[in-house]
Amino acid sequence: MARFLCKLDDIADGEARAFGPFDGGRTKAFVVRKGEHIHAYWDACPHYGDTPMAWRTDAYLNAAGDRIVCASHGAEFEIETGRCLLGAALGKSLRPAPIEATANGELVLKG
Repeated sequence: MARFLCKLDDIADGEARAFGPFDGGRTKAFVVRKGEHIHAYWDACPHYGDTPMAWRTDAYLNAAGDRIVCASHGAEFEIETGRCLLGAALGKSLRPAPIEATANGELVLKG
């Protein structure tokens, strides 16, 4: 079963947005939009204890908007793959979240 989150157009190109919490807990996910493509990950840095990534709501990207950054550790991740490129989580990756864009432009959480 898919859970509607928002319309793709609700997220500006080059920006990120958080969703959740899910399952009655603290688990959140976030989406980064690049054109018509989305990249979705669970909001947890793989460096230490699944620390939340953003220092404030929807603040997942660096100033240039070309990398995801963990506000706690400074680790930088590639948007397209979630792979750590710099910092404390080097060699690790963000966990993809099952968020997809449908043919009619809606973002849904699968499962």
